[in-house]
Amino acid sequence: MTAELPRLNRDVAPDRRAPVRIVHLGLGAFHRSHQAWYTQHAGDAGEWGIASFTGRRPDAAEVLAAQDGLFTVVERSDSGDTFEVVGSIIEAVDGANVDRLVELVAAPQTAVVTLTITEAAYGFAADDVTLLRAGEKPTTPLGRLVLGLAARRDSDAGSLAVVSCDNLSDNGNVARRAVVDLARGVDAGLADWIDTSVSFVSTSVDRITPRTTPEDVALVSERCRYRDEAPVVAEPFRNWVLSGDFPAGRPRWEDAGAVFVDHIEPYENRKLWLLNGAHSILAYAGQLRGHTTVAEALADPVCLQAVEEFWDEASRHLDGDGLGIPEYRAALLDRFGNSRIAHHLAQIAMDASTKLRMRAIPVLRAEREAGRSGEGAARMIAVWASFVGANPGLQDPQSDAVAEANNLAGGERIASLLALLDAELALEPAIVKLVEDLSAGFERAEVPARATASGTVA
Repeated sequence: MTAELPRLNRDVAPDRRAPVRIVHLGLGAFHRSHQAWYTQHAGDAGEWGIASFTGRRPDAAEVLAAQDGLFTVVERSDSGDTFEVVGSIIEAVDGANVDRLVELVAAPQTAVVTLTITEAAYGFAADDVTLLRAGEKPTTPLGRLVLGLAARRDSDAGSLAVVSCDNLSDNGNVARRAVVDLARGVDAGLADWIDTSVSFVSTSVDRITPRTTPEDVALVSERCRYRDEAPVVAEPFRNWVLSGDFPAGRPRWEDAGAVFVDHIEPYENRKLWLLNGAHSILAYAGQLRGHTTVAEALADPVCLQAVEEFWDEASRHLDGDGLGIPEYRAALLDRFGNSRIAHHLAQIAMDASTKLRMRAIPVLRAEREAGRSGEGAARMIAVWASFVGANPGLQDPQSDAVAEANNLAGGERIASLLALLDAELALEPAIVKLVEDLSAGFERAEVPARATASGTVA
């Protein structure tokens, strides 16, 4: 029986405990399938341990701490599953333990801070300025990071690198501005020190990592003969592109396939527009048409056509040697169609106003400036507008403004929603009309028949 199996710990699995030299904010499934996996597979992994801190809730830290930081990565494809224990997380810590975070950020041996705190977390937090000025503990990841960096400056521990792994264009500079602006609200001298002593590295990250299910937990017990309460399921594909300096050193992530480049923008845009943009279209159009996963939505010709039309537009604005856009698009179709990765559309749909600002708006603007309609990008906005109209209460950093917009009707409602993404475009009647027309089309869509997991038609 499962209860009789040993709990995963460093006695059950090989102990590869390394000194903590990386601090991570945002302990979640993606971090564990991506940055932790790459660190495990670096050629000098024995020199680089990670202390990972949770965000809003302590749950993940509590479960992982009981397993000595160990967890199983289940790599899932249509051909089957493989299982690997990852041991690069040495400490799993509740994010509310600010004292431990500050201690580690200030430690001389800490060389890298990585972030997966979601796109919405990079906004200015005035409450944290008030708390920091009062000598109290901040509540947001970046507020806590600023407190840690202040301690590092005061202890003269030297420079380090902050590496954003969130889906933001130019995320390193976004992180720099957010951290420096927050610090400047507290201490101008601290802001100047951060600006000159901390390197902010931009990255493009990619690995589909759906939410773990009870069935996944049971499968690991059955196949691995130990109990793991925190396995991670991920697709075989993985990608990490980084650009920036590491003044205190870094793991040899390139040994695991990471790529270091001078100019990251083309890679960021390729991923943000083609992968993440398609995900947003499928999240809203797919749910409107009765689907629950990416694979189901992609099998719907209406959803697939919407994705392909957006890709055609976005691809016209992706320049750079080695991007391989046709091959990348083909690979995405294969990845999205992996029927054994249950990537739920409801999970992707959250925080839309932040995501669409980066995924739809740049392509829409570029197409309009080129004299074209931008219908593919406008459709992404339209299906979101349709979805939030039919499904109020979707998690979003601007949820109150979305609710206010939903009290309006017709073009006025569309303009109000569009203004949350781009205030200037919301003032253009032709764009508002385009989005409104496309939105109405999806509101009238019928739910198609689709295959169930057993192969029957529902």
